[in-house]
Amino acid sequence: MIERPDAMQRVRLAHTEVLLAQLRSAGPLSRADLIRLTGLSRTTLFDIIGDLIARGVVVEREPALSGHRGRGRPSTTVSLNPSAGRIVGIDLGRATITVIVATLGHDILARGSRPVALAAGPARRANAAIKLIDDLVQEHDIDLRALEAIGLGLPGLVAGRGRLAGGGGPSMAAKQVSTRIQERYGVAVVTDNNSRLAALAEGTWGATRDVRDAIYVRWSDGVGGGLIVDGRLARGANGAAGEIGHVSVEPDGDPCPCGGRGCLELLIRPSALIEQCARRGVTVADPADLVARAIAGEPIVSDVVRHAATLLGRVLSGMVVQLDPGKVAIGGTLAHAGETVLEPVRTAIGQLAIPGHTRRLDVVTAQFGDEGGALGAVAAALRLNTTEPLPALPTA
Repeated sequence: MIERPDAMQRVRLAHTEVLLAQLRSAGPLSRADLIRLTGLSRTTLFDIIGDLIARGVVVEREPALSGHRGRGRPSTTVSLNPSAGRIVGIDLGRATITVIVATLGHDILARGSRPVALAAGPARRANAAIKLIDDLVQEHDIDLRALEAIGLGLPGLVAGRGRLAGGGGPSMAAKQVSTRIQERYGVAVVTDNNSRLAALAEGTWGATRDVRDAIYVRWSDGVGGGLIVDGRLARGANGAAGEIGHVSVEPDGDPCPCGGRGCLELLIRPSALIEQCARRGVTVADPADLVARAIAGEPIVSDVVRHAATLLGRVLSGMVVQLDPGKVAIGGTLAHAGETVLEPVRTAIGQLAIPGHTRRLDVVTAQFGDEGGALGAVAAALRLNTTEPLPALPTA
C-alpha cells in the first residue's frame, strides 16, 4: 500500500497534473515550451518528465529534419503515450461497483462489475473497488505503472468540485473513499456524483453527443441526473446540479433523507412502484420483473410505470423551460422499458414546457446503460485540469 502523500508528494502530484494537462490539450511540446507554459523550473520539469517516460505515460520523439530551414537542430518533443497511458473509471453505486480500465486513446482494456453491501461504510466500499480493480488488472495482464488518473463516481451529493485538492472539496464520505483509492494507486482522483458522470459519458460519446445542451436522468434504485450546458457538465455552486430526484412533488408527502418531503425519488423509484403494484393486488418480484411486465402491457403494472413516467416528465418540463435542451436522455433500470416510459415523459413535457413553443426536443434512451457512470468517470479523469473537449470515441 502506498503511504498517504506528504506535503512534498502533493506538490509533486500537482506539478505532474499541470504538465499532463498541457500535453493533453496542446499535443506534443518541447521541454522549453513546457517550462514556459507550466511555470515549472527546468530541474523539476526534467525530473517529472523522466519519471513519466520511465512509467510509459509519455514518450519522447526526435524531430523530423526533412524540410527544416531554421537555425540549429529542432527540439525533441514530449507527448502522451496513447497506447500506454492508463485511466481507471469507477462507479461505486449503492449496490454495485463498476470499473472500466481504458487507455489515453480511449480503448477499453477491461471492464467488470460486482455487488457491494448497501450497509458498507466508506472504507469497505473503497476496499471493494480496489479489489475489483486489482482483479481486473491481474485477469487482463494490465500494467498500471502508466496509470495517469482515476475517475470516481459516488451516489448522493458530492460537494464542490469533488477534487482532493482545491475548490470546496468532496463530502466527508466521498473524501474518505477517494483518499483511500489515491493512497493505493498514488495518482490524482477526480470525484463526482455518479449520475452526473453518466450524463458526461452520454454527452461525450453517447446519446447526447450531437447537442450542446442536454438533460440526463438516471432512473434506477435512486433518481439522479446531470445537465450538459454549452457542451460542459454543470456541477453547480454546491455540487448539486441535476439532482432531479430531490425536486419536491408532494410538499406534504413523506420525509426524504435529503431533508425534504415528497421528493420525486420517493414516488418513482422501483421499490415504490413495486409497492404501488402490491397495493393494487399485483405482486412484482423485482425491478427487472417490473420493467418486463410493463413492456408486456400488463394493465396494472403498465399503468403504475406510465404514471411514474408522467410525474418525471412534469418535473423535467420545468428544467426544459429553463435550459432549452436539444435532448433528454433517460438511463437506468426503468429506461429498459423504452417507449413505455419515453412516451409519457415526452407527452408531459410537450403539454407543460411552453406548449406553443416550436422547439425540437428528442426524448431518447441513454446509450450506455449500467456502464454510464464508469465511462463518465473515465471521461472526467481524461478531462482533469483541462477544459478542452475530448475527441470522439473511436468506432473501431
